[in-house]
Amino acid sequence: MNTKKQIFNEMVRGDGSTSPPYEAYGKWFHTQDATRLQSKSEEAEAFFRRTGITFNVYGQSEAQERLIPFDLVPRILSHREWRHLSKGIEQRVRAINAFIWDIYNRQEILRAGRVPKELIANNEAFLPQMMGFTPPGNVYTHIVGTDIVRTGENDFFVLEDNARTPSGVSYMLENRETMLQMFPELFAQIRVQPVSDYPKNLRGSLAACAPPACTGKPTVAVLTPGIHNSAYFEHSFLADQMGAELVEGHDLRVADGRIAMRTTRGYKVIDVLYRRIDDDFLDPLSFNPDSMLGVPGIMDVYRAGGITIANAPGAGIADDKAIYSYMQDIVEFYTGEKAILRNVETHRCAEPETLKYVLDNLSELVVKEVHGSGGYGMLVGPAASKKEIAQFRKKLEAKPSNYIAQPTLALSTVPIFVDEGLAPRHVDLRPYVLVSPEGINITPGGLTRVALTEGSLVVNSSQGGGTKDTWVLED
Repeated sequence: MNTKKQIFNEMVRGDGSTSPPYEAYGKWFHTQDATRLQSKSEEAEAFFRRTGITFNVYGQSEAQERLIPFDLVPRILSHREWRHLSKGIEQRVRAINAFIWDIYNRQEILRAGRVPKELIANNEAFLPQMMGFTPPGNVYTHIVGTDIVRTGENDFFVLEDNARTPSGVSYMLENRETMLQMFPELFAQIRVQPVSDYPKNLRGSLAACAPPACTGKPTVAVLTPGIHNSAYFEHSFLADQMGAELVEGHDLRVADGRIAMRTTRGYKVIDVLYRRIDDDFLDPLSFNPDSMLGVPGIMDVYRAGGITIANAPGAGIADDKAIYSYMQDIVEFYTGEKAILRNVETHRCAEPETLKYVLDNLSELVVKEVHGSGGYGMLVGPAASKKEIAQFRKKLEAKPSNYIAQPTLALSTVPIFVDEGLAPRHVDLRPYVLVSPEGINITPGGLTRVALTEGSLVVNSSQGGGTKDTWVLED
């Protein structure tokens, strides 16, 4: 973090007063006994442990299953702030779907020169198997997680677009349920928009994208890699909440031009498959031949209109971080409007002059892999040691096209509960968006991820971050 920059505290103004969205909560908090709050914090941890709300950490030899730390101080947004955010998110998601259709069909944006052709042609997220095919309902990104950061009162930026298989929504739901159980009096005093209808909305949104071969009530299933996946809790949670089947690849097969799942009464046809495995593992006949996680032949069934896959294979072209750097142009190209939500300034290391600038300023920049996620494979220059910077420099020089760089932003802070009371920590926000032919539904709030270490900018749970309940106030 560049400490010279002014840090925007979302709860406490510069003069020490409480910002309007937090006024009612602040009054309540200051009447609470610290011992009771500490007890509630421990109660929440015990609840998460009993429920099994854990995630796995890859590549570590020690115990790999961890709890995601939960902080009991909510992140609060006013109705006005949320209206601005949701309008910008909807505009962006519409543009993303239009962009993906165009890339796999007419490629007008490439012919217009607004996005370089080589950025698509050489992109590992681009799937030639999707060329000329339009998914049911013309929806590519059925579920989107748009990561938002804030630097000031009205300064919101999109940090990245998660258009493949965005995770974390189960934590949004469980965080709210935990807060409702622990502090029911708060929700009686403060009118907060609900998030509990997300599973119902998710199922309805997926069902609305049923394929042409579906003739009755759509059957929805969640495809998981299995219990060893880091997000398995979420896969099973969402399947249960939606009333959908939870399946693995070996439970499925092609039968009479459809995908069918094994049940105690034989095989049953699936209409919509909410897959939580990557493209490469989806169909060993079309992609990675060594995959044991997917379903041989599912892409043929998909292209023939026998099943809907959510999100669509190849949708990852839209959350590639090099493509991200063109997203404001993409929004304008497909909507005819200026982007409501701006990008963070992004340097494309594939360009020689830009690479030189990034190498000269590594200690001041955040450098990310274009296909990276979860906080892995990135360098936070201001927090890195000289040895870490030197090691990363070699990787960057070896394959510059694999990286983009961004300035270290003065991310906003919200308070967390510590022994001494409240302490500011940096946060981001992942709202969840559902897309169907019937429209776009954005759950009010989303998942606030918080860097629990003082001064840290890394909010990912895999890197030691925690989560908060996110409140959007009623008008």
